Amino acid sequence: MAEFEPRLKKEYYEKYRDELFTELGLSSIMEVPKLRKIVVNVGVGEAVDNSAALDEVVEILTEITGQKPVITKAKKAISTFKIRIGNEIGVMVTLRGDKMWYFFDKIISIALPRTKDFRGLSLGSFDGNGNYNIGIREHTVFPEIDPNKVQKVRGMQVTIMIDSNNDDQSKKLLDKFGFPFVKDVNRS
Repeated sequence: MAEFEPRLKKEYYEKYRDELFTELGLSSIMEVPKLRKIVVNVGVGEAVDNSAALDEVVEILTEITGQKPVITKAKKAISTFKIRIGNEIGVMVTLRGDKMWYFFDKIISIALPRTKDFRGLSLGSFDGNGNYNIGIREHTVFPEIDPNKVQKVRGMQVTIMIDSNNDDQSKKLLDKFGFPFVKDVNRS
């Protein structure tokens, strides 16, 4: 069975990379910003008391990303939340290659448009190193999830890591893909 190349990956290499090279006035095509990896993280603090919650989140992330996640452990003890060092309290998956591109397309084309009261993504979510963070409040915006079978709505943190140390260059890359940034409301 033939594999299909991800749509956005094809657009990047056929069109956007050359456009960015020219627009940014770079000296080498290797300097053009590109997606490096996407990390999806879900905190499951209740796993301290309920280990079944951790299994549920592993299943959810596997369905959404198409890759088995790893379970993360607490690095610090927080007595207020009954968390000890080494407790399993989260689930994380790192996507690279075609899986990354498919997930990126899914976020832009399906998940964000399905988000309730969505008004755009903040420009303040760049980290100063060219990476972008998105907080998704409900995992039910992904098409793989049947909202009728959800026991608890989960939030997740998505970090898009871009090979660029410059937030402005990263923004230009994301703009090429039609990333839904919040519009400036002060314009006349």
